[in-house]
Amino acid sequence: MLHKNVFTLGLLSLLIIAPAGAQEPATSPPTIPLWPNGVPGAVGNEAADKPTLTIHLPPADKATGAAVVICPGGGYAHLAVEKEGTAVARWLNSLGVAGFVLQYRLAPRYRHPAPLQDAQRAIRTVRARADEWKINPNQIGIMGFSAGGHLASTAGTHFDAGNASAEDRIERVSSRPDFLILCYPVITFTEPKLHRGSRSNLIGDPPDPKLIEELSSEKQVTPQTPPTFLFHTDADTGVPPENSVLFYLALRKAKVPAELHIYQPGPHGVGLAANDPFLRSWPERCADWMRLNGWVKPRTATARENPE
Repeated sequence: MLHKNVFTLGLLSLLIIAPAGAQEPATSPPTIPLWPNGVPGAVGNEAADKPTLTIHLPPADKATGAAVVICPGGGYAHLAVEKEGTAVARWLNSLGVAGFVLQYRLAPRYRHPAPLQDAQRAIRTVRARADEWKINPNQIGIMGFSAGGHLASTAGTHFDAGNASAEDRIERVSSRPDFLILCYPVITFTEPKLHRGSRSNLIGDPPDPKLIEELSSEKQVTPQTPPTFLFHTDADTGVPPENSVLFYLALRKAKVPAELHIYQPGPHGVGLAANDPFLRSWPERCADWMRLNGWVKPRTATARENPE
């Protein structure tokens, strides 16, 4: 347990070096149910049976029209909602991007395909209600951390165009994300670089060999997989960096635009790494990638950049 004074100093440090515009908003953002008319495959009627989206919209004068569904990690057993959800949404808002924090269904109560159903539904929801939230329906990405990265990569390799005849208008639209942001993601369910806990929680133990293949995301990449940004650390012993490398190489083979950053230091689960002197640069690398692809507005020229 951290000493109270150390914990207080840590919080102060985080506030001091957090990205500009990433502070806690004055009012709580709204949270909506993903399935207001009944969750498919629900085993009960508790909070754990009701996945949600928490909506973080940027100021109207900064909004770019892009949006990101955020999948916190936690090994498919719990969710790091603040560190890998709420804080990330605030950072995205500072870039003018809407953030939608997904609380998806978890083990042991739920296994595959429930989390994927929730991720697909989240993308469909944002796309179907894009006008309401002033979002470009063709600029909706999904972002995930650790096991949430596995979920995001699965959403990026398993999607459909929607059911045009569905009574539910949300089910009529595509579940394909327009881009992926994967942070120290679980990717493979095969030996020797898998994260065994995530695999066991999602598909059980012993696992079905067909599901191992289907849910090893590096094996499911096609030319239709969305452009992807990947971030990992070489020192990650929880989820080896080979997970990101495998996905990147599969993207390269399929000729899908991708960018990979592997930092030398850093443990697993760093989030935005705002208090780390080295890793804290990864969000800006991601922001640059989003600028490159038009989802974030270009930097304003400075005197240094334009000496004239």
